[in-house]
Order: sequence, then C-alpha cells, then structure tokens
Amino acid sequence: MALLEIKNIRKSFGHVEVLKGIDFTMEKGDVVAIIGSSGSGKTTLLRCINFLETPDHGKIILKGEELYDADKKEQYSERDIREKRLNFGMVFQNFNLFPQYSALRNLTLAPELRLKNEHKGKDKKAALKQIREEAMNLLKTVGLEEKAANYPCQLSGGQQQRVAIARALAMKPEVLCFDEPTSALDPELTVEVLKVIKDLKNQGRTMIVVTHEMKFARNVADKIIYMADGVIEEMGTPQQLFENPQSEKTKSFLLNEKD
Repeated sequence: MALLEIKNIRKSFGHVEVLKGIDFTMEKGDVVAIIGSSGSGKTTLLRCINFLETPDHGKIILKGEELYDADKKEQYSERDIREKRLNFGMVFQNFNLFPQYSALRNLTLAPELRLKNEHKGKDKKAALKQIREEAMNLLKTVGLEEKAANYPCQLSGGQQQRVAIARALAMKPEVLCFDEPTSALDPELTVEVLKVIKDLKNQGRTMIVVTHEMKFARNVADKIIYMADGVIEEMGTPQQLFENPQSEKTKSFLLNEKD
C-alpha cells in the first residue's frame, strides 16, 4: 500500500488554474523530486500537499486513509486543517526560523505547544525533558549540536537551513517537504544542506523535494516528476527521465538546464 496518494489535485487562484489534475503515489522511504520551470505549479503542489493551500478538487490519502477530499472541504475546520498539516514537515526556501529564539528553542517550541494542548495527566516535566533531548539529537543529526544556543543571526545560511530541517523533523511528520531548500544559498553552503537531505534518505525518511538541483535530483531521488503548465508532463525514475525522456517539453527543459 502506498504511503501517500495524490488524486486529481486541482487549484486555481482567481481565474488562473495553476494545478490541472495532479496524480502520483509514493511509498514509505521514497524521495520524490519535483522539477520544472518557474510558474509550472511545483510550489503550489507542495503547498497543497501539506495544507498551506487547500486544493479546489481532488483527494489526499495517507496510509490508506482519506486525509482530504475537496468535495467535503466545507466540513473541515481550521483546527482539522492544522491537524492534517502535522503529517507533513515543511522546509522553506528562506529558512523561516524565529529570530528571537535559539536554534534549540526553534526546535522545541512547536512540540511543547502540542504537549500543552494535548497534556492529560501525563508527567509534564518528563515529557518536556524528552522533547529537549530529542531536539538535541536532531541538531546532532544535522551536525549542529554545538550551535544549540546560537540565534539564527549567528548562523550561516546553510546552518540556518539545517536547523530548519531539524525543526521540521521535530514534529515527527510522515512526509518531509522541501521547497527549493538551496535556492537562497551559496554553492558551498548548498553542498552541506544537500548532504543532510541525502543522509535523511539513507535513514529511510519519506521526502518530496522541489528543486532546481538536477545533479542532486538524479543522484538522490527514487522518482522524478517534471511539471509544466500545471500538469505532470513526465514522471519516472531518474534514469528514465534524464537518459530517455519521452516528452519534447522534458527534453527542452533538461537541455536548457545543461546550459
């Protein structure tokens, strides 16, 4: 059974249809890279998957259970949407860390708020200690254990993005989503962030990565989705898509990326 099923997702802004019926599935541990030109709908698709936008049409199914059906969207409260969003960790282009908090506090804030809302007679002190320990372990995972007390302004762009990745992992999502995670970084900092993502793949994390890093997509992804004009123009393994693309649009895009 697929971990995640995306069925006929459509999304419009005003009179402009940005997503025109998107379908794909992914298994647990898969890394799916979404590539395509600016304006092709990549980021909108990612935002629909993790409920930062709500699709106008279609279904999202997680672990065999219907997470979202656009035909029933009037039934979902804001709280329902927030709960659904917790299944997906999001890492943004521009880090989006809280500047007033240390790296460690950026990781513990959301789990602590969740604990506060869900706390029912549990040993709160022990639970808070566990959240802190897990956060330190995540900083260790991304190679930043020694920067736990540092504020975002004291970190490089690459370090900030690694903290952002650790923060997304702190909520224990089923799927980790990346929106152009290296687009705001210099080349040498890009390398360190991509290494973290590659390490996460080796740990069996399920990830969707919107990226313009073709070499990374080719080396790390299990499946490549090439989007153009709001549709999936072509989808396949890295070998299929990069070495034997079928669509003329895919061929043209990949040719331009080599220039």
